[in-house]
Amino acid sequence: MDLSKLAASDTAFPTAWDTGAVEVGLERWREAARAQDLSAEAEAFAASETGAALLAALFGNSPFLTQLAVKDPAYVISLAESGYDRALEDALARLGALPANAPFAEVQKSLRTAKRRVALIAALADIADVWSLERVTEALSDLAEAALDACVRHVIQSLVDAGKIAPETGSDGLQGCGYVMLGMGKLGARELNYSSDIDVIALYEPDRLKPSNPDRLRQDLVRATQTVVNLMQERTGDGYVFRTDLRLRPDPGMTPLAMPVAAAESYYESVGQNWERAAMIKARPVAGDREIGESFLRHIKPFVWRKHLDFAAVADIHSIKRQINAHRGSHQIAIEGHNIKLGRGGIREIEFFAQTQQLIWGGRTPALRQRRTLDSLATLAAERHTTPQASSGLAESYR
Repeated sequence: MDLSKLAASDTAFPTAWDTGAVEVGLERWREAARAQDLSAEAEAFAASETGAALLAALFGNSPFLTQLAVKDPAYVISLAESGYDRALEDALARLGALPANAPFAEVQKSLRTAKRRVALIAALADIADVWSLERVTEALSDLAEAALDACVRHVIQSLVDAGKIAPETGSDGLQGCGYVMLGMGKLGARELNYSSDIDVIALYEPDRLKPSNPDRLRQDLVRATQTVVNLMQERTGDGYVFRTDLRLRPDPGMTPLAMPVAAAESYYESVGQNWERAAMIKARPVAGDREIGESFLRHIKPFVWRKHLDFAAVADIHSIKRQINAHRGSHQIAIEGHNIKLGRGGIREIEFFAQTQQLIWGGRTPALRQRRTLDSLATLAAERHTTPQASSGLAESYR
């Protein structure tokens, strides 16, 4: 069996931390393969040098990846023929081809199958040193985007079938539908990792939706948004897709889960906070009617990118920094128990540095208006807002 597509030629796979788990995992793998009438193929895969090292790295280090591999040995074996890139394209294409009028249960199951497979593809390509960090996070982000699109297509079609709206949509069922989800944070920047939640904001344009009863439109769109969330994060026998958070929307304690574009624009123009400016740096339309999402982001650009900061804005930045420092592990760096995401020198602090520098300089330096943390760090050095040594050191720590 030729497994050359599954690893770089000089790959050194991670050593199994739990050798006992490797034996158990291999036995479960063989049992699952026998049940699928794939014993010969599974044995050939496990007997090859690359296959043995790959399976040992999975079974000896990650119960989650072990579960994925044992659940679908045929899929793992098929990757030897397809390779990671083609397998990812196929998984995302299947989500894109999911009928808008498919039953809720079918959509739910299809989303979870795609999540299981893309997580396995990305993890294998990662530990086999075939994909870079950027490629891994982009693959997971593309999965979230394709999943959200499938959910939005489903809820919009449900409202159309119920006679509640009549948008003039394009062939994809999304363009012109009047409803958009903005991806925030790591999703907006295409920086999702394996355990990331996704942060989204749901907006709609009533004129495009053409509701049969305008007075009920908000209620209908709130329910539709809740359905999207349920499709994404409800745990079933097939797992879940992504935990989905809507709390970055304007004034989340007072506003509905979905709000009109005009109301969101008014909020940011009148009472938007500096932390919301920072959040909007990474905002990107990720599902639904992307045209109205792009129009919204263009409209609030003056709110995000100010040429001058006042004392209150500087004080807000210091306040955000103090909140980061208050998290567990922030006061000193230690090996055991240190929080590499929230702790001092961790991922969140590096992201904070990049975003605050973007807030300070981005109004006068358009090149800094970027979503990705690593791109922002490089541009800060190129624009001489930090030293090349500082930028490269932060990038190395971030990776």
